[in-house]
Amino acid sequence: MLKIWKQKKTEAEAQRLKPKGLPSRIRLQKDISEIIPSKDTDIKFPNTSDQTRFNMVYRPPTGYYEGGEFRFSFEISENYPHEAPKVLCTQTIFHPNIDTEGHVCLNVLREDWKPVLNIQSVIFGLQMLFLEPNPEDPLNKEAASTMIEDRNRFARTVRETMTGYTCNGVSYDNVMDPKNPKAKNISHYY
Repeated sequence: MLKIWKQKKTEAEAQRLKPKGLPSRIRLQKDISEIIPSKDTDIKFPNTSDQTRFNMVYRPPTGYYEGGEFRFSFEISENYPHEAPKVLCTQTIFHPNIDTEGHVCLNVLREDWKPVLNIQSVIFGLQMLFLEPNPEDPLNKEAASTMIEDRNRFARTVRETMTGYTCNGVSYDNVMDPKNPKAKNISHYY
């Protein structure tokens, strides 16, 4: 009887330690659990039982986009981590590395993606795009050329479009963070 009890206990322990689900989902669970919390970034899961789709909100603490609240959707495929997450900005914004359809030009989402990278790497990359936009690798050529030619005009255009202005025929979304006191008065940027 003791032998049967010990065998059942061993089987139960082996079952408990056995990974549940696809390897990509196990890796995704691990990566999500390792996301570093930040007061400037929120991660939300619309469907708590589906970790393959989630949203991120980023509020840059400084720079051209300070005072804004930028929203991204993440979609993780079955091939993760061998395939980078699909990330879209869900707002129309004036940014050299984000086009008006929301596509993001970020090297870790394209040619530099490697399975050793994780969701935190993508979040960090997105944060850096707002702190240090890169006009040398643009998706929005107009924003990039404005930034290269005249940084003051670029800063003004960013601030105006963040409040929902239309610029050169493109209607931009109001992305100002209603909880940020600096967002209420954009004149201090001029």
